Amino acid sequence: MVLSLVGATGLVGQVMVKVLEERNLPVSRFIPCASSRSVGREVMFQGKVHKLVSVEDALEASPDVVLFSAGSGASKKFAPLFAEKGSFVIDNSSAWRGDINVPLVVPEVNAHTITEHTKIIANPNCSTIQMVLALAPIHKAFGIRRLVIATYQSVTGTGVKAVQQLKNERAGIHGEMAYPHPIDLNCFPHGGTFLPNGYSSEEIKLVDETRKILDSPGIKITATVVRIPVIGGHSEAVNVELEKEFQLTDIRKMLNEAAGVVVEDNPEENIYPMPKFAEGRDEVFVGRLRRDPSVAYGLDMWIVADNLRKGAATNAVQIAQYLMDNISA
Repeated sequence: MVLSLVGATGLVGQVMVKVLEERNLPVSRFIPCASSRSVGREVMFQGKVHKLVSVEDALEASPDVVLFSAGSGASKKFAPLFAEKGSFVIDNSSAWRGDINVPLVVPEVNAHTITEHTKIIANPNCSTIQMVLALAPIHKAFGIRRLVIATYQSVTGTGVKAVQQLKNERAGIHGEMAYPHPIDLNCFPHGGTFLPNGYSSEEIKLVDETRKILDSPGIKITATVVRIPVIGGHSEAVNVELEKEFQLTDIRKMLNEAAGVVVEDNPEENIYPMPKFAEGRDEVFVGRLRRDPSVAYGLDMWIVADNLRKGAATNAVQIAQYLMDNISA
């Protein structure tokens, strides 16, 4: 398989390289791309040095699969051009997620939406990926009527500049600001841009993407996104109202059996998911499972995952693996 990675020098791009190596995908030729500023620089992949090339040069090579992690602008411009050449494009930006003709995929949940004709495939938002992975088996068994979501998101979701801001503040260094406020010893309910209805773009992504992935446009969803001074991963408090009665033992059983999910739910022993211990892992961790007595069929849960891995890089690489195994990319 000839594979190209657009955005190889970014935070997510670097993790994609790592995950590709860990999963040992049979890549016969690796074509890393970056902005014009970085063309000619070198990256290591599978023990070999590879020079960064322009996206135009990668396009000429007609790769089988292209991983995009370079922002929505680059994806809007180049993804259709790769698709026209027959490449499968797996895009990590928000460019294609809302397109009705583009599958929005978490492989464990809805890989069946990928066909040989879906040349552009969207990787969901990091917060959405970890949540739907935990919710999908519950929705299948009991039906979800409503979700109330609060996220507590790592600075890595914003990028290198935000990580550096946090480190600078902790070291007492005045540096470039990624956020409008200090992040160390602070948190703020701000993710993305604010919309006329008072919600932020990150909050609306959780609403729209969850409905699309679960193929359930009728689910009622509201969300609040919060940025916190953490590097390890994103956390989510999710209140679920189901369509019918359930037993917590059944919920735990189906989560224990769900691919990619790890249940950590023994609060009496101080065992519950935390981003500090999710960092570097591909699993989605679920805990604090309990009934919500304020509604007829209410469930509360706490969901944590490394947003750079399962929330971005790992999910994209899993899609590439699915293409290889099922669509002959």
